[in-house]
Amino acid sequence: MNKIELLAPAGNLEKLKVALAFGADAIYIGGKEYSLRARASNFDIEDIKEAVMLASKYNAKIYVTCNIIAHNEDLDDQDKFKNYIKALDEAGVIGVIVADLGMISIIKEVAPSLEIHVSTQLSTMNSETVNFLESLGASRVVLARECTLDEIRAIKENSNIELEVFIHGGMCMSVSGKCVLSNYLTNRDANRGGCAHSCRWYYDLYDEQGSLVSDNKFTFASKDLETLNYIKALKEIGVASLKIEGRMKSEHYLGTVIGSYRKLLDDIDKNININTKDYQDEIKKASNRPTSSGFFEGSTSVEQQIFDRAAEIPTQEFVAKVLSYDKESKIAKIEQRNNFNLEQELEVFGPKLKTTNLVIRELYDEDNNPVVVARHAKQILYFKSDLELNEYDMIRVKK
Repeated sequence: MNKIELLAPAGNLEKLKVALAFGADAIYIGGKEYSLRARASNFDIEDIKEAVMLASKYNAKIYVTCNIIAHNEDLDDQDKFKNYIKALDEAGVIGVIVADLGMISIIKEVAPSLEIHVSTQLSTMNSETVNFLESLGASRVVLARECTLDEIRAIKENSNIELEVFIHGGMCMSVSGKCVLSNYLTNRDANRGGCAHSCRWYYDLYDEQGSLVSDNKFTFASKDLETLNYIKALKEIGVASLKIEGRMKSEHYLGTVIGSYRKLLDDIDKNININTKDYQDEIKKASNRPTSSGFFEGSTSVEQQIFDRAAEIPTQEFVAKVLSYDKESKIAKIEQRNNFNLEQELEVFGPKLKTTNLVIRELYDEDNNPVVVARHAKQILYFKSDLELNEYDMIRVKK
């Protein structure tokens, strides 16, 4: 089977480092301009240069999103956009992700070596559109989340350029992001980076007479996408890239999800007997929404929606990230993320470490003062561990 790219999100440099450490082959990031996730920290040009440098150490690629649906005012100053694209090219970015076809010709003119990936925002669901986009200069198309597995297979059989498919993360209640709910309720344009995720708010539901229908809050949200059972099929089809959603997600979420899909892909390559439930159980430790296979088997059903808070899943609390480990002294240096106590039952996992039980018997701060309860956000702490740890290992409460 073909080598397939595991593509992961990163909202800032720290998340990018985690994504690389846990095995992403490529990272997509947003710049300060032209990106849909305006509320993510995002990357200025100097950050992007550093991202490219970090990625090169892992032989990984960096893609930058320019995926707003552009209004005239967004492209009126073409010199600004052209200079931005030139800067991305000079920084060593491999490709840009666009949703507006008008951007393609500008990018081809300014930086012909940059790959152009057409965003899922375009809702591409057939091979005719894929071939048309290729004729415009696209090198990859991110298919709509609404495609079934059979449709993905048929599109691949009848097109030549690379296909990218979402395999995990949030789903949109609308068609691949073509939503105006945020505009209507908050005057924030979802298609220009301002989505307020109004579909995930909790609403009171009333009948026509104005009486409250239920004490339970109502939401429009969908279950998250999870496709562990379909990865082998996507490899066999010849999909080029498997995309994880979540530039706004935490380091713990990214490490858990990326690490699980990385291990699955490696196990498939090794022809290891696979029980996807093992990977699913791991992913559930970091995701607070239930999951479904989305549209892979066809039209969705009521079971794939989230209607109230009862559907939320408690996650295992992420309490610390390992910064370093000294093999001689066996001292681990960690950064606190949530409260935890001495003697508390914890577990640790990482890029090179399967999930392992951990109990910290002694804990010290940077002044060598003993700590009983780690309650200060991002406090640097130290403890002795016979278990060899590594940078980017993550510690969470065991459940």
